[in-house]
Amino acid sequence: MNNNPKRLYKIEDGKKICGVCGGLAEYLNIDPTLVRIVWLVLAFGYGTGILIYIACALCMPNKSEVGK
Repeated sequence: MNNNPKRLYKIEDGKKICGVCGGLAEYLNIDPTLVRIVWLVLAFGYGTGILIYIACALCMPNKSEVGK
């Protein structure tokens, strides 16, 4: 059994803006490009993606702070 719980964090290597999409992609184990495309659709289609991204960028710790 894995004693280390899965943690959500921002990536530092390979980030485009703040690393939120890359960190979410690692958490979900999917391609970061897919996460970025979905986030763009939310941002430009509905407007909520920008606010959610800013909130995540401010609240999520960096990968180095999590200890992975």
